[in-house]
This record gives sequence, C-alpha cells and structure tokens, in this order.
Amino acid sequence: MPVITRFAPSPTGFLHIGGARTALFNWLFAKHHEGRFLLRIEDTDRARSTQEAIAAIFDGLRWLGLDWDGEAVMQSSRAERHAEVAKELLRRGLAYRCYATPGELTAMREEQRAAGRPMRYDGRWRDRPASEAPADRAPVIRLKAPTAGETLIRDHVQGEVRIANEQLDDMVLLRADGTPTYMLSVVVDDHDMGITHVIRGDDHLTNAFRQMQIYKLMEWTAPEFAHIPLIHGPDGAKLSKRHGALGVEAYRDMGYLPEAMRNYLLRLGWSHGDEEIIDTDQAVAWFDLDAVGRSAARFDFAKLTNLNGHYLRRADDQRLADLVAPRLEGAIGRALIEEERRRLIAGMGGLKERAKTLLELVEGAAIYVGHGPARLDEKAAMLLTDEARGYLAEIAERLAAIADWRKEHLEELTRRYSEERGIKLGKIAQPLRAAVTGMSVSPPIFEVMEVLGRSETLVRINDKTGNGAHDEKN
Repeated sequence: MPVITRFAPSPTGFLHIGGARTALFNWLFAKHHEGRFLLRIEDTDRARSTQEAIAAIFDGLRWLGLDWDGEAVMQSSRAERHAEVAKELLRRGLAYRCYATPGELTAMREEQRAAGRPMRYDGRWRDRPASEAPADRAPVIRLKAPTAGETLIRDHVQGEVRIANEQLDDMVLLRADGTPTYMLSVVVDDHDMGITHVIRGDDHLTNAFRQMQIYKLMEWTAPEFAHIPLIHGPDGAKLSKRHGALGVEAYRDMGYLPEAMRNYLLRLGWSHGDEEIIDTDQAVAWFDLDAVGRSAARFDFAKLTNLNGHYLRRADDQRLADLVAPRLEGAIGRALIEEERRRLIAGMGGLKERAKTLLELVEGAAIYVGHGPARLDEKAAMLLTDEARGYLAEIAERLAAIADWRKEHLEELTRRYSEERGIKLGKIAQPLRAAVTGMSVSPPIFEVMEVLGRSETLVRINDKTGNGAHDEKN
C-alpha cells in the first residue's frame, strides 16, 4: 500500500512554525517512501476561518518548497458526506440523538466539578426511548462509544499508549443545526482520502483515542499514528511570540532562506547522528519516523540565523541578487538601474560571506547602489584624517592611470604605494574603504573597487580629498 500523508491546518491564523514543521515531516515521510502528500484545509469553524489565512497557508507552504499532490481539499465542502456517516451510525444503533440543553450540560459539569469527578457527558440520553424526545428541541447526534475495555494506539513516536474506554464520553458527531464536528470530519476525510499515516502534534493524542472509536464502529482501517512533541522556547516554556511563534511569512520577511528553514525545522525533534547541515535531498533519503524524539524541541533564533548564514554562502549569486533587489528598491524608493544590478551580482560573492540574513545582505549591498560620494558613518569618518586624505589624493593619481582594473592589480598597486611611503597597508586600505563605501567594515575593498569600476571608485575617493580632477571613464 502506498504511503499517503496529509497536512490539515485550520485557517484561523497564519502558518506558524509548529505547523510548518508538521507539514515538513509529512512531506518528507511521503517523499522518502515515494508516496503522496495531500493538503486539507480544515475550515469547518466558519466563524473563525478566513480567506486571508487560507492564502497565508498556501503561500507559506509554497515558500518552504513543500508542494502537495492534487488539489487542496476544503473540509467544509464535504459536510454532506460527514453528516451521511453520522446518520449511518445512527441507523445502525451506534449513535443516538441527545436532547440535553446547554443549561443542562452546564449544570452537569458544575456538579461533576463540585464532586471532584472528571467532567464528561454522562450519557443521559444514551438509552432513553424516542417517545421521550421533546418535539420542540433539535437534538445533537452523539457516538455510542464503548464503556468497557480499553483503546490502544501503537504510535510511531509515543510507543504503545492506552486509555480505559470508560474515560471517553459519547462525543457529538452532528450539532443541533446539522453541521458535523471536527472529530467526525477528520476521520471521514482521512478515510476517504486514503491517508495511511497521520503525523501531527502530540496535543492531538487525546483526539486520536476518540477518533479511533469512529474507525472501529465504521469498521474502517485506521491510519498509523505519529504524534510528535511540540516546540518550546529556549527556556523550555511553551513556544510564544517572544520565542519565535510567528507566521512563516515573518521568517521570509526577516531574510531567512527556505532551504535554511527546512533544515532547521527538520532538526527540531528529528536527528541523524551528529549531522546538523542536511540539505533537502539528503533529508528525503534519511527521513523516517523512528528518529523523531519524544522530548519537546527548543526553538533557538541564534541557531537558525547561523544555519541561514551557511545557506547564504552556498546560494547562487544571481538568485541572491534577485532576492535582494526588491528589498533594496524598497529602501531607496526607486528601481535599480542596470549598472546597479550588475554590481549587485558581481559583488554578491563578497557580500554573502559577511551576512547571515537577506536583511544583512541588503544593508551590505548599499555600497553598490547610487552614484557619487559615499555617505560616511561615524567610524568611517574617523578614519579620514588629514593624513589619510593626503594618502588618498596621492594614490588616486596612480589608480587613474592603472591599465587593468582588477582587484589583484589594485591591491598590488596599493601595496607598492604603502611600501614606498613606509606605512602599513592598513594605513591606506582602511581610508580607501571609508572613502569608497562610507563604512569601516565591508567586503574586501579591492573587490569592491573592481565591482564599482574605475569611474565610480575615483568619484568617491576624490570627493573625500576635495579633488574631482581625476574622475575617469570605465
């Protein structure tokens, strides 16, 4: 039987980091076994489900590179099928109509709480004859769950987990208005979609016991379960916004790459020896459920950022330039011209060695945008002493005359100049950096000068020496 997994989020908010990891594990498991990964939007809570949230889920999955097979299934579109199953159980005597009012149920729970008993439905309509049904009240339909024995789940992560059936009450399948409940809809959809493995957070383990009752009473084969631990913050507390419980789109906006996010999410609760850097192809080859741990994983922004830096350094320069360009354009309020795009691509090798996020790349790439004098930051301004400006004026003469404007030749010229003047290379290289970039820290300065070209470099140097006579064409 081919493996079929599913990701089934509720569209009541963004695709958060825990949901993204669940989707990734389902996707990897299906890919590893050459199966299918399906997407179902569980929008039965019509009051809280929004089109914006649905769009965010689609966008988040696409950004992460988690493609699903076939069309996404909207759970609300299958309400008639869900109700049909509930009515079949009713016809077979495996479900019943319950006429208890909300007030009666509240009083029941308060009485149970006062007595120190578990709060659950007491089955008051389970065996009452239809003749006692009030004519003016619409009933709910409840499952007639077994009251003896136990339910066993052999979970791929949690192991064998049991619960006494007497602890499970008769859950509602259809509400009084005829709409199906989540518990019923999930089971019917998983059955009809042929789901073989349900991989989800361990906060759904209690639901699994309840859902198993429907599988048994309908005589359906239940899927295999894998309930994965939740994600906590670095301090061990439940993950919250202060830890990073943000929407996937927030990580994209913060400048993280999707391949870095996949690698990081994979390692939140799954391991393969001491491997930390695991690309997607390798993850597909290695992933299985036996390596998922039982302990809660801890989210760490610093580890994610360092991992992202690794993937930035490995990324194609053209791709990074395409990602950085719109952000740069937003920062400067105009479109980049062709020359600026050329510089961006040519300079990306040096830029990405110093950056850990796309935002840092954007900040560094500012040196390649615009024409004319560079605006000095505070540290750069301190480097441009009168002595340094004198050196710059002298070396500008030599730079204007150099025949081959390549970084190795620029460095050699500068080195010869520093030896002739009896100064250390840094005494001229650092003022060069300040004049050309406006900063005290940048990619290798001779690489920057090569990318900018002769004319732009000399314009920037001569501006800081008060001499514009040596501006040259490339």
